[in-house]
Amino acid sequence: MEIKLRTPFFGPEKKMNMAGPSSKPAPDMAVPARSDCRRYPRFALDVRLQVRMFQGGEFRTCWGRSTELGRDGIGATLTGELEPGEIVSLEIPLPLSAYPLKLRAIVRYRLGLHYGFEFLTLSEIQRDTVNRVCEMLATKV
Repeated sequence: MEIKLRTPFFGPEKKMNMAGPSSKPAPDMAVPARSDCRRYPRFALDVRLQVRMFQGGEFRTCWGRSTELGRDGIGATLTGELEPGEIVSLEIPLPLSAYPLKLRAIVRYRLGLHYGFEFLTLSEIQRDTVNRVCEMLATKV
């Protein structure tokens, strides 16, 4: 049996042979570490965020905690259930920002209650805010 794996956010698909519990994938078929496929680095960030989505004919809201932030997306653990490809509105209180960042994102990854979101349309001010926060978090290593 062959399974296609997609790394969080938007990394390239990798194929892995899953014939049985005793089989091992060939070395060239191994899935790379998540950071190997990212366009931008991720930085640890723990803030409470709000997610709004349209499901079942109505608008719903759930809460969660971020786990990591990058220039093009955010990882979070949520109280609600979303599916990859779903478009949501995020409200994220970021350090260095007087007001929560409100933006649209697409669910790119799901593993249990952990989700990876790719930011969709950021204004110049929003992009600048995310970039400044990432630069600040990079110095906290």
